[in-house]
Amino acid sequence: MAESGKKVLIADDEADVHAFVQVALEDDGHQILDAVDGEAALEQVRAQAPDLIILDVQMPKKNGFEVFSELRGDDATKGIPVIMLTSVSARTGIPFGKRDMGDYFGSEPDAYIDKPIDPDTLRATVNKLLGIA
Repeated sequence: MAESGKKVLIADDEADVHAFVQVALEDDGHQILDAVDGEAALEQVRAQAPDLIILDVQMPKKNGFEVFSELRGDDATKGIPVIMLTSVSARTGIPFGKRDMGDYFGSEPDAYIDKPIDPDTLRATVNKLLGIA
């Protein structure tokens, strides 16, 4: 596939998730940015202005919910599409999705993907949100 030139930030504290997501998206030509915690994610967003953010829920320093809330509360970042990743449902058996986040934060992420991540679903969701699909 042709290079998109789109910047995608992966904010997750698990190195294997970074590697998996990068491999899943690299054929589409996206520029991959990394952050290993919530504070680093916010720094990357401000410095690099990504076109899309893939945001893990459970991270050190600031969790994904806190980062999401800050992104949506800032006029400069509120329009950046956000895909939330989590294994909360798998670990706890308690479902938590876009609607729950909308009810809690007053805003929903653009997509919500449970871990373990299906690479085809991830690629299709990223490309759709970037207007490539």
